[in-house]
Amino acid sequence: MFEMPADPGKPPLTGQAPRIRVWPVGSLLRAIADSLEARFNPVAVQGEITGFSRAASGHCYFSLKDEQGQIRCAMFRRAASLLDFSPRDGQLVELRGRLGVYEPRGELQLVVESMQQAGQGNLFEQFLKLKAQLEAEGLFEAGRKRALPLLPRAIGVVTSLGAAALHDVVTALQRRVPHIPVVLYPASVQGAQAPGELRDALRKAYQRQEVDVLLLVRGGGAMEDLWAFNDEQLARTIVDSPMPVVSGVGHETDFTIADFCADVRAPTPTAAAELCAQPQNVWLDVLERALSRLQNGVDRQLQSHNQRLDWAASRVSRPSHLVTRQQALLASHAQSLRHAMLSLVRHEKTRLQGLQTEVPRKVADCMQRSQHQIERAQLRLELLDPRLVLKRGYAWVTDDEGHALTRAQDLALGQKLRLHLSQGQAGVTVSELDPNEN
Repeated sequence: MFEMPADPGKPPLTGQAPRIRVWPVGSLLRAIADSLEARFNPVAVQGEITGFSRAASGHCYFSLKDEQGQIRCAMFRRAASLLDFSPRDGQLVELRGRLGVYEPRGELQLVVESMQQAGQGNLFEQFLKLKAQLEAEGLFEAGRKRALPLLPRAIGVVTSLGAAALHDVVTALQRRVPHIPVVLYPASVQGAQAPGELRDALRKAYQRQEVDVLLLVRGGGAMEDLWAFNDEQLARTIVDSPMPVVSGVGHETDFTIADFCADVRAPTPTAAAELCAQPQNVWLDVLERALSRLQNGVDRQLQSHNQRLDWAASRVSRPSHLVTRQQALLASHAQSLRHAMLSLVRHEKTRLQGLQTEVPRKVADCMQRSQHQIERAQLRLELLDPRLVLKRGYAWVTDDEGHALTRAQDLALGQKLRLHLSQGQAGVTVSELDPNEN
């Protein structure tokens, strides 16, 4: 799809008409086909067959005409196999199908879904009338329809006990989701009593609230066979459903009022079962991937915590860096004391030189006092050295995180501790506590 560009050499004219959209051929044909689908389909038409032919593939091609015009028709093998008579040129018939465009030749075409001899179209007229009425009331609105649950707790099936559709549905569900229970709400699917029984079965499912989705199904047949699913009250009962309803009535080309009212229309009963039942192995794969992601996440967390523990252990497992700092501090204090002592000696020497008349005893006493001061200062310095404390049989006690412990009430029975000795370390466990002992 594109638009013609403006001439770059000419300024735009004031009041110029809007540019006409230029369509690629294929896009135009698809747009026309979409418009026909939205405006007319499904459609019923009556006319006379002309140019009828059946290809080796089983598909039928012909035109339908009357006094005012004709339209090309195609009836594919599946629909043609359901005919109960042999069409021929000149025969008056009623067709039901969908208008479309045959794009390779750009021709309007009616894809025929069913054909009957003229005079048997009364039921279809009733179908179209009711369809138009309910559509006008909004019963077919897409906005009110619900998505099917991904993981239903249970699946309900409304159909006849003797219907082939029941076997098809149960087989499909057993194959795809054998772990999900199936609840059957039996009802006739054909005959005068069928609409009432179908409504009763649906209401029973609504009242019990034991399933998350309902399948309304039956096999194919003529319009008369499927007529129970064109009941107006049944349509309204479907719309009132508290849980999503899947309609799987007839074959792919069959349409009923129930199809338009249901939340989802399936082409066949088997397809209805498959729509609400993701295969078990799909969910097992999802769980396996989720488990793998969870395991990877746990591994990453463990690795991160292990690194943090290693880093913390490297800081607290060896107090040598603390001893080194204390040694540096002691060396600094020792140097300061030496300077102080030297200064004191120099001061005393100067004072003694100025006091040559003083008694030598006083000099000796002063020297002795200074010596005692020095010895006491050295003793205090030695007491500050933690290595001397450890050598006397003491130990530095920490918890697993390297915190120093000094009080018994901070401990717990069974707690693991680290003893930092004068030489080496040891791990211990608290087996007895007396927090009140001084």
